[in-house]
Order: sequence, then structure tokens, then C-alpha cells
Amino acid sequence: MTAAIISGKQVSDEIRIDIAREVASLAERGVKPGLAVVLVGEDAASQVYVRNKEKSSTELGFHSEVHRLDAATSQEDLLALVAELNRRDEIDGILVQLPLPNHIDEKAVINAIAVEKDVDGFHPINVGNLVIGDDSLLPCTPAGVIELIKRTGTGMSGKHAVVIGRSNIVGKPVSLLLQRENATVTMCHSRTANMAELSRQADILVVAIGRANFIDGSFVKPGAVVIDVGMNRLDNGKLAGDVDYESAKEVAGYITPVPGGVGPMTITMLMANTLTAAKRRRGLDKE
Repeated sequence: MTAAIISGKQVSDEIRIDIAREVASLAERGVKPGLAVVLVGEDAASQVYVRNKEKSSTELGFHSEVHRLDAATSQEDLLALVAELNRRDEIDGILVQLPLPNHIDEKAVINAIAVEKDVDGFHPINVGNLVIGDDSLLPCTPAGVIELIKRTGTGMSGKHAVVIGRSNIVGKPVSLLLQRENATVTMCHSRTANMAELSRQADILVVAIGRANFIDGSFVKPGAVVIDVGMNRLDNGKLAGDVDYESAKEVAGYITPVPGGVGPMTITMLMANTLTAAKRRRGLDKE
């Protein structure tokens, strides 16, 4: 058995068609969702991400701003910019690109973003609402993972999901979202003693540990849905996920490739969050 490939690009393109349609409808009412991205410093990967976010915003008809700040920018000046963006009515979503330079407290910056404009879903209030099951802006990558699983037609209710990795950005929130879908969730991490045994029990396996090709086919239950969140640069310059794709695809029922799997979904879910924020701020989300 060879797994069916879950194309994040295809799913992303389908979602963007719906977003563009909604944005066009809002434009007829004089509403244009606005996203402001703040980049501090010259981190190469961050610059690529920010360019892609700017491009997506423009293509979908959003108002788009990118604030590029010098790496030596003080925390005080960055917080002042965030406060200004919080006040501006044409800005619906604010994203401060991480990581930040070492002299800036990331937590202080995230906490300063208005909850209703926190389109990354990292503010403690949004995280708290996620934990208790209340409505909130969801972290983009975990939300994209759930959407990919849904698009396979796999029902999550009653299924055993195993999440490998417990980061605040992916592992913890995706486990909570899986529980919202009524999956039974096991979390594994670097201290888990019987990871392979637990992994082989998973109907749905989500891997986000940052170790290239670490999970091979021996970890996969036959027919399982395998979602690889990893993105690792190998010595030969090629990208690889956390899952050894070639061996896992011979066991899994569905699998995401790297690249082209979870990656395209993250920015698309950011755009969806910005649209949601724009509608909520204007009381249009109940229509």
C-alpha cells in the first residue's frame, strides 16, 4: 500500500478562493481586511516568510503593511509600534515575526498585541480560550493541520491521535484542537520511553519535533493519517520533514509531503484569521 498524498498547496488554493470571494464581498461594503507584519532584524528565514505573507495579503485583496525594523531596535520602540498598530482602525491583524533579537522579550511583545488583532493566536488570552474550548483566533499551523486531516475525509471523533512534540507553537495547540474534534490524544516528546510503541497505535499521527527523518515507517500504523510539520534543511541543501517520507508512505493511508504539505497552510490560515478578525471587529461575523 502506498499512501495518498495530502497536498497542502491544493487545499491552500481552495481555501484562498473562498477567502478572496469573501474579501471581494466585504469590499462592496467598504471593508478591507488589514494585516500588519513587523520584522525586526535580518534573519534570512524570517525575511522569506514575511515576503510570502506580504505577497499573499496583496493577492487576496487585503490592506498590507510590513514594518521592517533594524536589529538594534529597542524593546521600547517595538512596543510603541505595536501600541500604534493596536489603535489603528484599518489594521485588523498584527503579526510580529519571531524569533526576535535576544535583547527583546518575546513574551512582552506578544502580550502587548491586542487580543482581537492577534492573528498568530499566541496571546495568553487566545491560548486560554483555546484550552477551555471558547472561541478564539487559532494558531495558524495547528489550524492548518486540522484542516488537512478534515480534507482527507477522515473523521477524528473516537480516533486515537498521537502528537510527537510538545512545543507551544505546534504540539500543545494541535493536541487541544484534536481533542475538540473528539479524538483521544497521546502526546510524545523527547523523554517518552516507548515512543515507537505509542506511535504505532495512532490512527492520526502528527509529528513536530524538528529532527529530520526521525520517524520512519516502523512508527506508523498501517492506514494511518500522517501529518509532518517538520521543515529541516539537510547538508545537501534539500528540505526534509521530521518523517522519513519514503518509508512512511509505504505504510500510511495518507501523508503530507515536505515541502508542499503543512507549509502552504500556515500562511493561508493566517489570511483566514485576518479575515475573521476584520469581520468580528465590525460585527459582521454573525451574518
